[in-house]
Amino acid sequence: MQQIQNFHDTDHVKTAIRDAWTAAWDQGEVDALDALAASDYQRISTQSGEASGLSAVKDEILEIRSALPDLTTTVERILIEGDQAAIYWNATGTFTQPLNGVPATGRSVTTHGSNLVTFQDGLILREEVTWDARALLSDLGLNSLKSAFETHDVETVTDNLSGQPVREALKAFNRQFITGVTVITTVDEDGTPRGLAANSYNSISLDPPLVLVCVMKSSSTYPALFRSQYMGINIMSSDQRDTLGVFASKTPDKFSQVTWHHGQFGSPLIDDSAACVEVEIKERFQAMTHTVFVGRVRSSEATDVDPIIYKAGQFFDGRDLTPLD
Repeated sequence: MQQIQNFHDTDHVKTAIRDAWTAAWDQGEVDALDALAASDYQRISTQSGEASGLSAVKDEILEIRSALPDLTTTVERILIEGDQAAIYWNATGTFTQPLNGVPATGRSVTTHGSNLVTFQDGLILREEVTWDARALLSDLGLNSLKSAFETHDVETVTDNLSGQPVREALKAFNRQFITGVTVITTVDEDGTPRGLAANSYNSISLDPPLVLVCVMKSSSTYPALFRSQYMGINIMSSDQRDTLGVFASKTPDKFSQVTWHHGQFGSPLIDDSAACVEVEIKERFQAMTHTVFVGRVRSSEATDVDPIIYKAGQFFDGRDLTPLD
């Protein structure tokens, strides 16, 4: 591909942009962009304000193409005025491989955006874009909190006025909060039951009946849970300390060690729990190291058995508040 020699030659510019776009986005030939970009090229995201060089842009294209290998793009229009051009485009693809730590869902997506480019000496110096990986995940129905794309090597919690972040301050705060303990369950694509222990559960509202749980992305259950339509939430009873230990472990076949049954919508529900609900997952919000699952309760089971209580790393019997080993 020849370098753009005269940005006033609009037909030549449009052809060069379309050819490079197709080569990079549809075929993964990202070096085709070299013919268009100035040496100090920058791409600016209007969503985050972040600036990227050409190398980072190429990496992002390859990451997105890896996640959606059948990606096909169409440049709808290119409008050129003076030393600027607006590019309007759309794309379709199937989310079959992980992207930014988000497990693949197999969903198809149609997405679109617009890019405003500024030329200098016949090459693209600056590109302002309305679309990035988080916009793609949003179009897939997988919304991300802003923090999901931030670096997290800077801590912000302090317990004094020194200006120095103190990680222990937040840990000390959390230790003072008393919770119950749940086991979150689902089935994977092969129908195998999966589960993990979690105390980050909360009720959002009774009408409509909405709840949320937060799950660490490194959990072995996380990929199956992310792809599921339903999940079970089991509140552990004071007699289920051993069961809780099973689901807090890395034991590969946790359900072989407990008794359980399928709920109305297929979720594994653990026998003798203080209470269980089945939840239809409605939203998945990416939040850095965790995902917040928001769901609507579809069925419930409850007993008058007291739950395990958790505080400061210690479990307590909900009947008389005696410590549990």
